[in-house]
Amino acid sequence: MNSIFFHAESTGNIIGAGISSLAMKRSYEIDMCSGPLVPKVLQFALPLMASGILQLLFNAADIIVVGQFTGPQAMAAVGSTSSLNNLIVNIFLGLSIGSSVLMARYYGAKDQKNIDELVHTSILLSIVCGFALVVIGLIGARPLLSLMGTPDDVLSQAVLYMSIVFLGMPAMLTYDFGAGILRAVGDTRRPLIYLLTSGIINVCLNLFFVLVFGLGVAGVALATIISQYISAFLVVRCMMKSNAAYRLDPRRLKIYSSKLRLIMKIGIPAGVQGALFNISNVLIQSSINTFGSIAVAGNTAGVNLEGFIYTAMNSIYQASTSFTSQNIGAGKKERIVPIFIVCTVIVALVGIILGSLGLIFGNQLLSIYTSDPEVASYGMGRMKVIFPTYFFDGMMDTACGSIRGLGYSLLPTIVTLTGVCLFRIIWIMTVYRLSPTLFTLYLSYPITWIITFISHVICFTVIYRKYRKNG
Repeated sequence: MNSIFFHAESTGNIIGAGISSLAMKRSYEIDMCSGPLVPKVLQFALPLMASGILQLLFNAADIIVVGQFTGPQAMAAVGSTSSLNNLIVNIFLGLSIGSSVLMARYYGAKDQKNIDELVHTSILLSIVCGFALVVIGLIGARPLLSLMGTPDDVLSQAVLYMSIVFLGMPAMLTYDFGAGILRAVGDTRRPLIYLLTSGIINVCLNLFFVLVFGLGVAGVALATIISQYISAFLVVRCMMKSNAAYRLDPRRLKIYSSKLRLIMKIGIPAGVQGALFNISNVLIQSSINTFGSIAVAGNTAGVNLEGFIYTAMNSIYQASTSFTSQNIGAGKKERIVPIFIVCTVIVALVGIILGSLGLIFGNQLLSIYTSDPEVASYGMGRMKVIFPTYFFDGMMDTACGSIRGLGYSLLPTIVTLTGVCLFRIIWIMTVYRLSPTLFTLYLSYPITWIITFISHVICFTVIYRKYRKNG
């Protein structure tokens, strides 16, 4: 069990007891440790939900612009990189989860010294990791995309798109780490504003580079990285100008070894989970690639649409993690189970409602991405399997978030990798081989979500009882 309640550190170093409530409680922040849960979870999650949906809208602009103005091969080129990009990036994004969990814990305990060290460690770490990703992306784009069986008629464009996008990784990670720190204290509004600003610029540059200069996939990739650097600048500027506990001073950027170890202790299992989770998705994408570029384009459109539902549900996952972690830091044991129940119910409702709406308006939504009826037909085939059951994915993630908030990172990683990744790989090697259709392939998703959600609930129950007994 990878428990990190770090009682000794919290009790030994809580010098923040003298921090005034004025310094710690800002208008942008949320008191997660008292008061009714439902309105506060919604107050936290709704701006975060809007941020995620806006980000997807702006990312979808890449697919829409090339799909409508360049063609299905360009659309497939952009879409065929998503699973691989996520596989590479997720190990580093896991570290931002570790940073966010620790920030919520220290903030709940009003631990000024550890907050300060964590902020400066996190931002410098994001920059270093970002440049490491640039190297990995530039070197690995072509061999990895070829290994995935990317269709020959889209391979060159996919390599170009991926190579350019990875130049924006330092900015993407800086924004994610910085926004994660703000969200950990309940500030989900300002990251929304920054994302809206950079996203509008992204859409405008997409159209400008593609329609005016005819740059195709290179144009949408350039628009993406420019907008990422803008959002990174805005979040860093916000932290530098803040008078709150999480103020950033660039002159004091430093990797504090004690904070790095804790970030890695939580973040590496989370990142490994995200990366290995995408191995199964890469295998699924590789299987889809065998059906040709039209099927890949349709799958790309379907994936982009379901991404809106996932992002909305993911905001509740982040709420479960932050609320649980802050209340652990504040010693509010009695609020942990209610947080779990409230977040699980809310995420299920969000998934059911949005999934139903997505199916009802599926054809109209797909027409935004493509005018090719064959592409749309492939997209609808995926949506009919995923959308009615997608709420199980949200429940699975939210249960995982509660466990991470309790301080356990390795356990949910093992459970998720076993219940999702391993089972999907087995499914592809057995059931899919017996019935090699896209429907059979897509069916692996809801089955693994249900199995893993049940497993997470069992783990949460055992861990919470242990915490109540020993905490």
